[in-house]
Amino acid sequence: MSGDSDCTRTSPSAGSPSDNELLPDRPRYVCTLSPDLVTKAREELQEKPEWRLRDVQALRDMVCKDYPSLGTCLDDAFLLRFLRARKFDYDRALQLLVNYHTCRRTWPEVFSNLKPSAIKPVLESGFVTVLPHRDPQGRHVVCIRPDRWTPSNYPITENIRAIYLTLEKLIQSEETQVNGIVILADYKGVSLSKASHFGPFVAKKVIGILQDGFPIRIKAVNIINEPRIFKGIFAIIKPFLKEKIANRFFLHGCDLNSLHQNIPPVILPEEYGGTAGKLDISAWNELLLASEEDFLHDFSELVLQCDSSPHDLLVSGDADEKQCDDSLRGMKPQLYYCY
Repeated sequence: MSGDSDCTRTSPSAGSPSDNELLPDRPRYVCTLSPDLVTKAREELQEKPEWRLRDVQALRDMVCKDYPSLGTCLDDAFLLRFLRARKFDYDRALQLLVNYHTCRRTWPEVFSNLKPSAIKPVLESGFVTVLPHRDPQGRHVVCIRPDRWTPSNYPITENIRAIYLTLEKLIQSEETQVNGIVILADYKGVSLSKASHFGPFVAKKVIGILQDGFPIRIKAVNIINEPRIFKGIFAIIKPFLKEKIANRFFLHGCDLNSLHQNIPPVILPEEYGGTAGKLDISAWNELLLASEEDFLHDFSELVLQCDSSPHDLLVSGDADEKQCDDSLRGMKPQLYYCY
């Protein structure tokens, strides 16, 4: 499909489990999903085990044909993340993969020198962590606490780097690829001055990554202890959220009973009316920091080829960037009104 490219492989129509034998330079994929998760992936993601490697090969061929200079990892396990995130729709999976690289190459403040040790102060602050227990649907809960951030210590982009690395670590698990994640954001103590750091540029970039630039399924976003200012923030960002994502936001205020309807107390720390003990950030920090070498290896494969530039990878929707920024900037006074 890709001529004389090094990416040339067998035709996807001829795909079979034996295709991996044609890729001796790549790790052989071994499924780690339980029988129940295999069934769930089939029902929810249109993933058929007997066609899995054929689908991966099809996506690999599309990358090599349409984006030969993308500089992406082409391992089965890596490409599967994108297929699962887009329910095995080849075109949408390819677009997500291109978006993934575009986001990384057009925001150097976030993605340069991206490794766990570089964001250790953010981890130690407790700004972002992952609860030790999954919810009844098998989803990890990512806990974000903006009040733990002191703007004078480091810019908001460091927080985004920490969240991104957290997501990268979580998505390595096939279980998470199928089940998705849940976000718990505690906005207690967030002031107008702190909220102002989340300006139009940052808002647009973060929304773009979470919606269209990262292969993870966000199943719910639970907001708790939000001040009045958050309603202004949400009013600004909601027009740029896809309806499906917007409908997964739940604003609980100070009502822990409302939160417990979405996240059971048995997996929540005492701080949120749970029975899982005090919130402990050390276990997740140690796990992430111990993954330094893995990240250095994985990210080393995501190299922009010399005959390509970030602009070559821009995707549909970037033409509306200025209009999006202008719209956000025009609504910014709403923050002051709500506050």
